[in-house]
Amino acid sequence: MQAGTNLAATVAWWGFGLAFIFGAVANRTNFCTMGAISDVVNMGDWNRMRMWLLAIAVAIVGANTLQLMGLVDLSKSIFQLPNLNWLNYIVGGAAFGVGMTLGSGCGNKTLVRIGGGNLKSIMVFVFLGISAYMTIKGLFGAWRVAYLEPASVNLATHGISGQDLPSLLTGVTGMDKKTLQIALTAVFAGAFALFALLKREFWTLDNLLGGIAIGLLVVAGWYVSGHIGFAENPDTMEMQFFGTNTHSMESFSFIAPMAYSMELLMLWTDTSLHVSWGIATGLGVIAGSFVYAILTRSFRWEGFSSTSDTANHMIGGILMGFGGVAAFGCTIGQGITGFSTLALGSMITFLSIIAGSAATMKYQYWKMMRED
Repeated sequence: MQAGTNLAATVAWWGFGLAFIFGAVANRTNFCTMGAISDVVNMGDWNRMRMWLLAIAVAIVGANTLQLMGLVDLSKSIFQLPNLNWLNYIVGGAAFGVGMTLGSGCGNKTLVRIGGGNLKSIMVFVFLGISAYMTIKGLFGAWRVAYLEPASVNLATHGISGQDLPSLLTGVTGMDKKTLQIALTAVFAGAFALFALLKREFWTLDNLLGGIAIGLLVVAGWYVSGHIGFAENPDTMEMQFFGTNTHSMESFSFIAPMAYSMELLMLWTDTSLHVSWGIATGLGVIAGSFVYAILTRSFRWEGFSSTSDTANHMIGGILMGFGGVAAFGCTIGQGITGFSTLALGSMITFLSIIAGSAATMKYQYWKMMRED
C-alpha cells in the first residue's frame, strides 16, 4: 500500500508543478474564458476567444496523439463514458455560464485572481466550493439525481462504447474507430487552429503563449494521471489510477476539486482523505499566479465595491459550483480537457456555457441601459 501512496503523492506533486505554470501563464496572458466571451459580445474582439480555441486545438492534438501512441486510454476518463447526460450538460453548462459572468470569471480565473490579491475571488471560492460539495453529496445533489440524471441516454444499450465522436460515428460511417479518431482530430484541431491563427492581429507573444501553453499543460495532465499514475495496486494486483478523486484519469478541471479542497480542510484528521491531483492543481494555480504577481509587482488587494457587487459574486459562486458539478466540468474541465477527448457531452457543455454567459451579459447591458 505504501507504493500506491507514494505514487498518489507523485501524481499530486506533478499536478502542483504543472498548475503552477498554468497559473503564471494565465496571469501573464490574461487567459480568461469569461473574458473571451465578454470581449466578443460587448466589443466584437475575438482575440481571447481565439486563444481559448487555440488551447483546445493543441489539447485535441496532444491528447489523441497520446492515445494513438498507446500511452493513455481516454475511454477511461469520465468524459467518454457511454452514459450521455444531455440535460446535465445543458442545464449545468448554462448555470455555470450565468455564474461565471456574475462572479467575474470561471473557476480557473477565480484561482488566478486569488493569487493576485483579489478578495472577491476568495468569496467566490468559498461559495463555489460549498455549492459544488452540495451538488456532489448534499441537497443540490439530491435535486440533480432526481431531475437531471434521469434524462440521459445509455449509449451502451445501443451498442456504442462511448460518447466520443469516433465511437458514435463508427457505426454510422462504417469506418474503423482509429481512422475516425485521426480524421476528427485533424478536422476539429485544424479548424480551431486555423480560425485562431488566420488573423494577423492575434499573433502576439501573450496570445500565442496563452493558447499553446494552456493546451500543452492539459496534455501533460493527461499523461501524468493517465500514464505515470496508472499502475498495479499492490494490494489487489489490479491496474488502477492513483492520486485522483474520481479514481479515473484526469487533467485540469477546477470545480469539484474546490469542493474536495474544502472537505480536506474541514476533515483534516480523516486519514482517508489526501491531497489529490485536483486539489494540488488548484493550489498550484494560486501559487503560480501569486509568484508571477509578486515578481511583476502586479499584486493588488481588491475588495467589493457595493452590496450588489457582493451579492452577484455570492450568487455567481453558487451557480458555478452547481453548474460545474452537474455538467461534469467548467470552461477548462469540459471546455478544454473534456473537449480534447472529442466527447459529445463536452461540446454540448461548451456551447451551453457560452450561451448562458452571453445571455447574462446581454441582460446586464439591457438592465444598465434601462436604468440610465
